[in-house]
Amino acid sequence: MPADARRAAEAIWRAALAAGDVEPLVRRHLRIDGTRLLAGRLDLDLGRVRRVLVLGAGKAGASMARAVEGIVGARVSEGFVVVKDGYRLPAARVEIAEAGHPVPDARGLAASSRLLALAESVTADDLVIFVVSGGGSALTPAPAPPVTLEDKQAVTRLLLAAGAAIDELNAVRKHLSRFKGGLLARAAWPATVVTLALSDVIGDPLDVIASGPTAPDPTTYADALAVLERRGVLAAAPRAVVERLRAGAAGSLPETPKPGDRAFERVTNVIVGNNALVVEAAAAEAERQGYRAHVFTRSLQGEAREAARDLVARARALPGPACLIAAGETTVTVRGRGRGGRCQEFALAAALELREGEPTVVLAAGTDGTDGPTDAAGGIVDAGTVGRGRAVGRDAARDLADNDTGAFLGAIGDAVVTGPTNTNLLDLHLILRT
Repeated sequence: MPADARRAAEAIWRAALAAGDVEPLVRRHLRIDGTRLLAGRLDLDLGRVRRVLVLGAGKAGASMARAVEGIVGARVSEGFVVVKDGYRLPAARVEIAEAGHPVPDARGLAASSRLLALAESVTADDLVIFVVSGGGSALTPAPAPPVTLEDKQAVTRLLLAAGAAIDELNAVRKHLSRFKGGLLARAAWPATVVTLALSDVIGDPLDVIASGPTAPDPTTYADALAVLERRGVLAAAPRAVVERLRAGAAGSLPETPKPGDRAFERVTNVIVGNNALVVEAAAAEAERQGYRAHVFTRSLQGEAREAARDLVARARALPGPACLIAAGETTVTVRGRGRGGRCQEFALAAALELREGEPTVVLAAGTDGTDGPTDAAGGIVDAGTVGRGRAVGRDAARDLADNDTGAFLGAIGDAVVTGPTNTNLLDLHLILRT
């Protein structure tokens, strides 16, 4: 007999999170054999290294830095990593700072300046281990003049509200930055650089994960300008942003470094984890709970509420007991004034699709523990969710229309709250039918 669907969904979610534990992932891809450091294709004699610096940015940055310290030990000379508020963990040799996310702030500006200065201080005899994960792009604003921090904040808010996908957002960020789009690698040349990346991006493109500070950038100023046009925010974007992108598209500014640039001659980029780990763990736990696992996709995209309607319909076609699994990152086009996030939007939209008494539970949550500007990771709903909301004076359809999903789910205890998870492997969506 299958376990109670709500308890089973929560157990599947916990198993998926456990699979994203950063330390074993880093240890799997970075190791020391005698005096040699091995990572990806890199085999480096540490006896010839003058200094080892650990730098980084992202929600999982502190846990990744601690894992590196555990491997490299006293060889670490110094380090600096910036993480989202609440994601700080103590480290022995690496300083951990906090900054604003998803909208960058002055602390992030100071952090990116510090990272650039450290990168520029290295020589050919030094090793930089750069740890990067989702959130790293917002945490490292380094606006290229005349663009200001306020300009970057404004264009970030515009694109987020317009439902821009992460690759679109980062194409713009890279072309407004002194740090992103391979520019950190250029600053660190000719040192040896090893980047350990925890992917929160569908397909694991290195140039999109945290805007690819050590990866070649295939996008251009023209691409970034096209994003503003496509998302309908060109007219509202700050003048300095538009002028920089137009100047770059006209060839008046140097492009970000592309494949073949010497900045990447001594760079090794290694993906240490992605959402395949989360999906595989979720499928295994679903089977253990008595549900046949059906993995629909690892690359779920599109408007959250539309994806919810589609997946609920797909789950209805499965013979029960079944668990439909989808991972990825949806978007929300903000039209209301409420507070929520893409996973809570997905969950409440799914609840509105469920018929009275339908034996279905839906859980949608971000593996980083954060969903939009809220304290929740997502939501867990069933056929009684809408009615429970009505009983406490909430209207599910109205709250969804106002993007106030966090208030609705929080009011009835259907929010999924984990706190910082210190990992970041995209979002997980589960639909269980008994």
